[in-house]
Amino acid sequence: MSRQDEGVRQFTVAPDDDGIRVDRWFKRHLDATSFTTVAKWARTGQLRLDGARVGPGDRVAAGQVLRVPPAEPVRGDVKPRRERAPLSEDEAAFAREMVIHKDAQALVLNKPPGLATQGGTKTTAHVDGLLDALQYEAEGRPKLVHRLDKDTSGALLVARTTRAAAFFAKAFSSRSAKKVYWALVVGVPSIDDGTIDLPIAKQPGTGGEKMHVDEAEGSPARSRYRVIERAGNRACWVELQPFTGRTHQLRVHMAAIGHPIVGDGKYGGPAAFLTGGISRKMHLHARRIRVDHPDGGEIDVTAELPTHFAESLKGLGFEPMAGDMLPLDTFVPPTREEKKAKARAHAKSVRKERRGERRGRGAPKDTPRR
Repeated sequence: MSRQDEGVRQFTVAPDDDGIRVDRWFKRHLDATSFTTVAKWARTGQLRLDGARVGPGDRVAAGQVLRVPPAEPVRGDVKPRRERAPLSEDEAAFAREMVIHKDAQALVLNKPPGLATQGGTKTTAHVDGLLDALQYEAEGRPKLVHRLDKDTSGALLVARTTRAAAFFAKAFSSRSAKKVYWALVVGVPSIDDGTIDLPIAKQPGTGGEKMHVDEAEGSPARSRYRVIERAGNRACWVELQPFTGRTHQLRVHMAAIGHPIVGDGKYGGPAAFLTGGISRKMHLHARRIRVDHPDGGEIDVTAELPTHFAESLKGLGFEPMAGDMLPLDTFVPPTREEKKAKARAHAKSVRKERRGERRGRGAPKDTPRR
């Protein structure tokens, strides 16, 4: 980075920051600048990227120049940021027990159910708070690059370097990273292999904590499910692949087609719970993650099931090995816009053919009849 010492500051985006959001750039390099300040600078046009206005959610590219206003004076009534409390030996040991893959650029954790990925209101125990224990020999603290819901277990990718964080962020935003989930759902879908294409939005009146299908205002969301095994008509074990990354997407989609995930009372209500000794915990597990590696090759890791999920499979008579026999599907279904464009192109070709047929029917007037 290069900068001017006085007044307006200019920073050249480094290769390690390629593709990250503007607010994320500030968190890395100007941590004392609050999000509120960044948003105000953007709103008033003081924040510029290569001379153009830019917002906190826009992404930067290596080599671009970010124009930043002079630092605002620190108010005397502003409390200093609270430092993270050091982890206890038990907390550090717990964090290290989650590690199922480790290399110079990345870690993969097997997150247990009930542990949040990041902190929030009334959430003090979370993966982000345990990352100090996972620095090992690296120079910096590991960085989260995606999230799992608190009650969802399984594979969680963590970057060990700034370069890896930017690389993985691109992989998730471009959807080249592949994630496979296992779930138990209530009932059995009529189609064994299906794609759910239903827009999702925040449900009004829930403070943003709950999502719902919203055909008019929702963001595009697509998921695929494949039935692995079934227990009569009572329940089935499914593989899920999200093709987009909306909040609670898999949970909302499965509930929307009438087959809520077992234990997901938030979206399935009382119907999401099974009798017969099946745990009331959420049965949604990030089984596998596959993503290109920053140094070449790929990371391809599977995470073992939590105890309650494994016991439920056994109780329903399912064979645990059956789930890993399905190939990782790389097909991404077309978006609605792509479907419409294809339909328009098809309709256009049909019209052209029909015009040709009509021209072919019309014979010259001097052609003798037979």
